[in-house]
Amino acid sequence: MVMSFRVSELQVLLGFAGRNKSGRKHELLAKALQLLKSGCSPAVQMKIKELYRRRFPRKILTPSDLSMLHVQAGPLPSAAALTPGAACHPPYDRGSTAAPAPVPGPKHEADVQRLSSPAHPVHPDVKMKRLPFYDVYDELIKPTTLASTNSQRFEEAHFTFALTPQQVQQILTSRDLLPGAKCDYTVQVQLRFCLCETSCPQEDYFPPNLFVKVNGKLCPLPGYLPPTKNGAEPKRPSRPVNITPLARLSATVPNTIVVNWSSEFGRNYSLSVYLVKQLTSVTLLQKLRAKGIRNPDHSRALIKEKLTADPDSEIATTSLRVSLMCPLGKMRLTVPCRAVTCTHLQCFDAALYLQMNEKKPTWTCPVCDKKAPYDNLIIDGLFVEILNSCTDCDEIQFMEDGSWCPMKPKRENQEVCQTAAFAAAEGTRPTVTNSLRALHAASSEGKNSPEGKKKVEVIDLTLDSSSDEEEPPPAKKQCPLSGTALP
Repeated sequence: MVMSFRVSELQVLLGFAGRNKSGRKHELLAKALQLLKSGCSPAVQMKIKELYRRRFPRKILTPSDLSMLHVQAGPLPSAAALTPGAACHPPYDRGSTAAPAPVPGPKHEADVQRLSSPAHPVHPDVKMKRLPFYDVYDELIKPTTLASTNSQRFEEAHFTFALTPQQVQQILTSRDLLPGAKCDYTVQVQLRFCLCETSCPQEDYFPPNLFVKVNGKLCPLPGYLPPTKNGAEPKRPSRPVNITPLARLSATVPNTIVVNWSSEFGRNYSLSVYLVKQLTSVTLLQKLRAKGIRNPDHSRALIKEKLTADPDSEIATTSLRVSLMCPLGKMRLTVPCRAVTCTHLQCFDAALYLQMNEKKPTWTCPVCDKKAPYDNLIIDGLFVEILNSCTDCDEIQFMEDGSWCPMKPKRENQEVCQTAAFAAAEGTRPTVTNSLRALHAASSEGKNSPEGKKKVEVIDLTLDSSSDEEEPPPAKKQCPLSGTALP
């Protein structure tokens, strides 16, 4: 109740308790919370309830409100029966010292007992999927349901969390001060949303029309993606949100989160906050190397399985060609890896794959387009042997027995290379420009020679062609250069 007070209400409360009521809001809030912890008198408790009721006026109890009642265990007092015009308080937190909310009359006691547990669990059994680029240090807010009341289009929920002195120290000492880079904390306060499902670990998923305020400041969220087809609503890419820049890095002042979203019938969402450490692709590559290299015999067995003759197949495969170039960067592999769930032999470069997922985490195999999460990646020992022993080719061929041999360049490629090398040695390039120059030079020689003057006929196209006597077109003559071979 105290956490929801404004400055004016905090000052009234502190003045009533005889405490100093000067200072900023977070200072007043800290004083009020300290007043509670030190054990305040019943008069102060009544003042807190009075201020809270003034802040949140009572509302008339309706049947739809019954589902929101949180009734404490124990016998229901008969004096708590309500008249039709009676009112009730909005449900308080479980940990607060508020009096139990009034309940309906005796005829509804059985219904209320069935509703004694909240309609939406505060901490459901939701598990968030682990993110490879973050190590979780602590859970600041457990997965909590963003319950939709369906009474209005837009919903709002309030959350608070506090940092311990050790957690504050972890964040402050993790500040990254690399030259030329933006200063940021590698230990972060991370906000995550997901669907309220307990069947399996959940991926990040934003509620529609989401707005988040942390300590009264609007939290920046990932931008919307362009719509895939006409008329489709733009979608926001779901990922964890770093709220460290907006958090109060203090062990004495709590942090508040206000969430607004659009309610959807039959669908609930969950919110959670974690203290995490951000990792880099270099760290993940080191962890992948530390897992070890897969035994080359695994790949040899896979090769034999692929090249084993199938009696039902009319085509027998006796060899298998594989590239030593990474399909992502089109460069030679350095750390050959693939997912254990992939059925192909082709590898991709682990360093480049991790760098790409650090920028945009898709975790999709570039060879078969199937999911290749970090935990499923392995370094192929057979390809490591091949890359170390074969440095002059970019493609190899596997045989039925699991052996391999380098692929030679094609014959056409060799001829093209030999022609280019010969031309480079001679200092000439057989281009169209050189051919035209040779043709022009040959025609000039024909004009200068006496024979050329007889054979070559010049027609002036600038003469006036309005004369009545038109000569027939000259007969076709053979080009004097027809027998000359062009370079």
